[in-house]
Amino acid sequence: MRALISVSDKTGVVEFAKELRALGWEVIATGGTMKLLKESGVEVIGISEITGFPEICDGRVKTLHPKVHGALLARRDDPEHLKALKENGIEFIDMVCVNLYPFRETIAKPNVEMADAIENIDIGGPSMLRSAAKNWADVTVVCNPSDYAQIIAEIKAGGNTEKSTRLQLSAKAYTHTAEYDMMIATYMREQAGLGEKLFLEFDKVQSLRYGENPHQNATFYREQKEVPFSLAFAKQLHGKELSYNNIQDANAALNIVREFDEPFCVGLKHMNPCGAAIGKDDVDAWTKAYEADKVSIFGGIVALNRPVTRETAELMKPVFLEIIMAPKFEEGALEVLCTKKNLRLLEVNMSREAVDPKQYVSVNGGLLVQDVDINTKAVEEEMCVTKRRPEAAQMSDLNFAWRIVKHVKSNAIVVVKDGHTLGVGAGQMNRVGSAEIALKQAKAAGFTSDLVLASDGFFPFDDCVTLAAEYGVTAIAQPGGSIRDNDSIVKADEKNIAMVFTGERHFKH
Repeated sequence: MRALISVSDKTGVVEFAKELRALGWEVIATGGTMKLLKESGVEVIGISEITGFPEICDGRVKTLHPKVHGALLARRDDPEHLKALKENGIEFIDMVCVNLYPFRETIAKPNVEMADAIENIDIGGPSMLRSAAKNWADVTVVCNPSDYAQIIAEIKAGGNTEKSTRLQLSAKAYTHTAEYDMMIATYMREQAGLGEKLFLEFDKVQSLRYGENPHQNATFYREQKEVPFSLAFAKQLHGKELSYNNIQDANAALNIVREFDEPFCVGLKHMNPCGAAIGKDDVDAWTKAYEADKVSIFGGIVALNRPVTRETAELMKPVFLEIIMAPKFEEGALEVLCTKKNLRLLEVNMSREAVDPKQYVSVNGGLLVQDVDINTKAVEEEMCVTKRRPEAAQMSDLNFAWRIVKHVKSNAIVVVKDGHTLGVGAGQMNRVGSAEIALKQAKAAGFTSDLVLASDGFFPFDDCVTLAAEYGVTAIAQPGGSIRDNDSIVKADEKNIAMVFTGERHFKH
């Protein structure tokens, strides 16, 4: 029995080769793998001894030879195949152990040159993997060091790998080469400016108990490269398994947290914020966010951008919450919160890395792709379109409200004061309906003066301004852009309301 070993990732390969030799297998190797094995005391046959041809073109050509691929592809149950091998002096190769040049790692380097990327496109490796995988009935193909132990165990037990194992390994090899080719195709298409194809690669995180509803199956996948503010790469410290809806809601909460550098906390239900606040620290931010809507936060999700302290944990403990997310939980906080059996505690990377994430939304028979709406324009005094100018405290609240309203389902209205939400109107079929919801919430909480309101889209009529004035709003942020903008400006001046046009809308359908 003979094995051909040629690996870029040399994890465990010396031990694997030694085990094969001890079991009576001959080991064929190439280039750097051959050098390592020889230096480690493993008896090795060089690939040139098999092919009768030297490695050429700086190693680009070494295994692309009939004595390699004939040895791999020949069917052991086909007399004509056996005859062809005998006539050409070709011996079987019964195992291929190959992993590929580090193309992903190469293109991930900053300022990588295309020439370097090209040199890390493996040709012989994928060819051998595919040949061996095609002939899986007789040939064992290995592309992941994690499979070495099982392979050795099966050979020790029965002289060769199990047929079912070879089938699984074949599928793994085709997956490996498909992923590799997809990476290369994506990179080369970017260099060539081609955009009519989209290749996506995601790894399974877990099967979920069910989807949005109990009769729907669901699975959670994540992309290859870790990104900040991602639940897919979060570390769960405590609590039961996440559900489909948990993941959706948690992702929405993290998108809101991303908006703020100062201490911030948000409570969220059904992908809309039900209470959000900035504060002096995590205690202050949590207290204000909770006070904003004590009813809706029941069974909700909370995210903070500061480590959770024991003091904050003690305040959170009496409240029924599904998930708490933060960059860190102090030991005292864990002692308090881990007494709640089902409460999920998640540590999330909230570093301010420069990222350019895409958002994927499936539709029947298709996929929509867009840039994630990360950058938010700051509200500035020169955006004011009314006679009354926003005061300093109002400017702070306008910026806060503007960063919150972009994460509320359209039509969206948010009412705030002193850095925390008082009312949130989400997803109504007309904007005045959302305004009524948000303003009535603020009034019910006892706030009826010096309020700030933000709208994710422009006002098509002056009715929202009229309504806002009735509830004590004195400053408004909205995108502007309606053909009837002037109606709203005139009404704001009549009601002595300061209004800014940001020139940027944030619809969230």
